Amino acid sequence: MSNLGAYQTMTTLSKKVGGPFNLAAIVAIGGYGLGKLSEIGIKKIKNFNNKKDKSIEVYSILSQGVSNEGLVFNKGDQIRILESDKDVILIEKVGDPNNPYYVSADLLRSISNYK
Repeated sequence: MSNLGAYQTMTTLSKKVGGPFNLAAIVAIGGYGLGKLSEIGIKKIKNFNNKKDKSIEVYSILSQGVSNEGLVFNKGDQIRILESDKDVILIEKVGDPNNPYYVSADLLRSISNYK
């Protein structure tokens, strides 16, 4: 008797949509539609992330330097600019597991090919 409520709900819904076959068709089509929508959404997110990663320019460090926070830049290091706001720039140091970092724009201009 524990599943009587579910049975009553299904029979009520079945009567409202014209029978059990119609209810099964509605559930199947709805599930397929939701699956396709989520698949399309996931593909769009993956494509956006791939385009975003490729569009970020990589800059090279041309001379050694140290930021005010103690971040050491060695000649040959590579960085990506993630965001910038006036004199503060958010960078990703390629190959560094402790990313991201905030550094001064003046420092980057003086030690790298960033303009």
